[in-house]
Amino acid sequence: MTRFTLLVALAAAALAPVLAAAQTPAPAGDPMRGAQKVQMCQGCHGILGWRTAYPEVYRVPKIAGQHPAYIVSALKEYKARQRSHPSMDAIAASLSDQDMADIAAYYAAGGATQTAQKAPAPEAKK
Repeated sequence: MTRFTLLVALAAAALAPVLAAAQTPAPAGDPMRGAQKVQMCQGCHGILGWRTAYPEVYRVPKIAGQHPAYIVSALKEYKARQRSHPSMDAIAASLSDQDMADIAAYYAAGGATQTAQKAPAPEAKK
């Protein structure tokens, strides 16, 4: 066996488990189970037009109706610290792959759009 053939064979053997894992499908999400797991999401993503002031002022993205693969990808990136936001980092760190799939299925199916309301304006002091 030539040196090149040996290197190719070793590289293929080393990459085989990685490629097999990459092709393993993500768990199927269940929107009913997702509905039971979104309490920590609804405080920000369940209020239309919500803005947060920590760590800076920005509009919280709407995730109801979003594609489930995008939601799962974003949550995995927060968990892996490839995206960063203090609240999202902590929340994503607590989620399993199945939790992420269930939450994504819930929001992809419309999530809380039926119950979400625009944040009320503060009442004027009398």
